[in-house]
Amino acid sequence: MAEELVAVLSSKNSFEFKNLFALVHANLKAKNAASGGEEMLRLRAYEKLQSFVQAGVVKKSGREYKAVAEALASYKAMLEEQSAEMAARKRSRPSAK
Repeated sequence: MAEELVAVLSSKNSFEFKNLFALVHANLKAKNAASGGEEMLRLRAYEKLQSFVQAGVVKKSGREYKAVAEALASYKAMLEEQSAEMAARKRSRPSAK
């Protein structure tokens, strides 16, 4: 969810939540990663977006959300680093047979 929010917010546009979620949901469906039902995904997306606002990664103006470019770039780099670490751990585990 966080990765898709970051991907959509990287476009430098402002979004109302409804439009932002529509794009995130479409991206997740395209990747067959939209599980748990649409309402549950909407709730998870809203909670993650609010945590981004509290962390200063996203700025809320009225009903619109817009990424803070530098903070979003830092967050994106952290996500990529975590992803690489997880992949490395996965490769280093002995396979169970």
